[in-house]
Amino acid sequence: MQAAPALNPDKTASATGLRTAVAILDRWGATGEQGEAILRVSHSTYARAKRKDGLASISLDRDQLTRVSFVLNIHAALRTIFDNPDNLYGFMRMPNDNAFFLGRSPLEVMGGGDIVAVYETFRRIDVLRGSQW
Repeated sequence: MQAAPALNPDKTASATGLRTAVAILDRWGATGEQGEAILRVSHSTYARAKRKDGLASISLDRDQLTRVSFVLNIHAALRTIFDNPDNLYGFMRMPNDNAFFLGRSPLEVMGGGDIVAVYETFRRIDVLRGSQW
């Protein structure tokens, strides 16, 4: 009997982070195109993460891992700010009058795929939480 192949902890962590980020984006109401742009992953990778299958061999580059981290940290900040699930999951779809958003929702801004927009969205939400990181 052959031993099972060893799991690569980096790939396992990447797959777990990606699946979690995709689930959060789904709860926020992001479209597939927005999610793919925010995480900078292909349509097929995003679809596999949404189905939660076939990600055992996924390798994410530093930029993709950073984007996953921003989504997870935005979600953590929103959980600190809001008790109400409607606000926790709806905030990212709500128009925002902050000068950076110019009446657009955070998802609209991040959905363009620019890493700076993803970072700046995180930064502004983190300030609402009191920047306790």
